[in-house]
Amino acid sequence: MLKISNLHAQVEDKEILRGINLEVNPGEVHAIMGPNGSGKSTLASVIAGKEEFEVTKGSIVMEGEDLEEVAPEERAHKGVFLSFQYPVEIPGVSVTNFMKTAINESRKARGLEDMPANEMLKLIREKSELLEIDRKFLSRSLNEGFSGGEKKRNEIFQMAMLEPKLAILDETDSGLDIDALRIVANGVNKLKSKDNAVIVITHYQRLLEYIVPDFVHVLHNGKIVKSGGKELALELEEKGYDWLKQEAAV
Repeated sequence: MLKISNLHAQVEDKEILRGINLEVNPGEVHAIMGPNGSGKSTLASVIAGKEEFEVTKGSIVMEGEDLEEVAPEERAHKGVFLSFQYPVEIPGVSVTNFMKTAINESRKARGLEDMPANEMLKLIREKSELLEIDRKFLSRSLNEGFSGGEKKRNEIFQMAMLEPKLAILDETDSGLDIDALRIVANGVNKLKSKDNAVIVITHYQRLLEYIVPDFVHVLHNGKIVKSGGKELALELEEKGYDWLKQEAAV
């Protein structure tokens, strides 16, 4: 599904990614871990096509198509979903209306007509029940006055509605208490299938107790310095990142 080869990227002439190689197949969950400043969020942003980041070398190929010249909104229409560390508030636009617009824009990009209102309402009902979301929540302005947990739950709701092929969750566990973490993780687990893939970016092993990865990759200084199974996350929890920095320096 996704193949990243020798990816180098910079922002404002500062190189951040220094040769990333990563392959993600349908049905897989990949966790990206690493200390602050290692390039985790930059990697997520570059895959999604955020324009402030410049790819200087390498390639990102999704389902056989090189994404280099593909705009961020087109990547979204092709099935790339990025959840943000700090979701934007949009006063006056309800969660429901935002989702209707997003879904119909995606359909338009694929040459389809708007989703009929009755189908849209049925879909909203199904996904909100799946994620234990109260109906009143859906009528609130997008992210306005939301707690950290509500913002993250809303992003998982967006993911459920859009049904992306590749979901990138950038520090979804940031600022969440245990209850909110469980609800968000349960939502992600319910949405996993053999046809989609998930990249989870996190500092901590605790999220991976709820969303169990097939592969764990550790970034340091813009490179993947170690990959392994879920046991690697446990090792990082025990030893920290210093031992990997020493390995990378050898």
